[in-house]
Amino acid sequence: MKTKLLLLAFIAFAFTRTSAQTGNLIVFTENGEKFSLVLNGVLQNATPETNVKVTELPASPDFPTGYKMKIIFADAALGTKDFNTAIENGVERTVVIKKNNKGEYVQRGVSDVPLAQAPATPATQIVHVYSTTPPPPATTTTSTTVSQTTTTTGTPAAGENVNISMGVNTSENGAGVNINVSGTDSEMSGASQTTTTHTTTTTSGYSTPPSPAAPPSYLPGYNGPIGCPVPMSPNDFNDFKSSVSSKSFEDSKLTIAKQVLNNNCLLSSQVKEVMLLFTFEQTRLDFAKFAYKHTYDIGNFYKVNDAFTYESSIDDLNNYIGNNR
Repeated sequence: MKTKLLLLAFIAFAFTRTSAQTGNLIVFTENGEKFSLVLNGVLQNATPETNVKVTELPASPDFPTGYKMKIIFADAALGTKDFNTAIENGVERTVVIKKNNKGEYVQRGVSDVPLAQAPATPATQIVHVYSTTPPPPATTTTSTTVSQTTTTTGTPAAGENVNISMGVNTSENGAGVNINVSGTDSEMSGASQTTTTHTTTTTSGYSTPPSPAAPPSYLPGYNGPIGCPVPMSPNDFNDFKSSVSSKSFEDSKLTIAKQVLNNNCLLSSQVKEVMLLFTFEQTRLDFAKFAYKHTYDIGNFYKVNDAFTYESSIDDLNNYIGNNR
């Protein structure tokens, strides 16, 4: 009996740990623009929506740099936008895509609530379960039917009847054309009447964009190992540096830098720039160690050594990297 109780307790504990390792993500547009959501390079909703809910996302500890979001607007004139977001265990995150004062689309957090306290999903909303494979592409089918009837009345030659009919059927997808003609010829005079009917049926949908054969390169000419998927844009990186520089104390600067880097990715050259914002050698070393797993071109990470004053710091960093590959 005791063994059974222990087994049940272990199963319950394992289930609790497993069920708590995922979270939800809700993304919506402030002005109702329809979009498709791509997470870590995989399309989640085949048909553009204004509010996309994705469930059962593995929490960010399994994705150290968080999730890379691409917003593909249905209106091609709006283009696409790239953002980053993190998913916590057992939490439903809601973010809004809106325009800032400069008219640029930005991401803003709305709420992070435990799944048990999250509001119920409206009956009209589609829920997408997170997938690492894109949904099947939608197809477009067009069929056209054309029928034509010609009736001629008049005065035929004595003893003769006149009947002429013609039918034409076409199908785009079937690529077939059928023509049927029947009747008898005779000399006739009179009027003719023609009736033409067109019937078109179209079923359309959103086609999944083709998956690239290889991830895009964000550093032209670099073919080495990649530590994280998408480095920060120049504008975002400048904002990042401004936030760090605005702090007066070294500890505060380091805390802010790590917070931002938790959900972002840098180039080796950018890591070096941030290191130079710190005054003390030890702070630069601490940041370099933390930044290693959040660096895109880790094959170029040796370049950050130029930010150190002492050889011992370079040796310390190299030992750290060697133990954490």
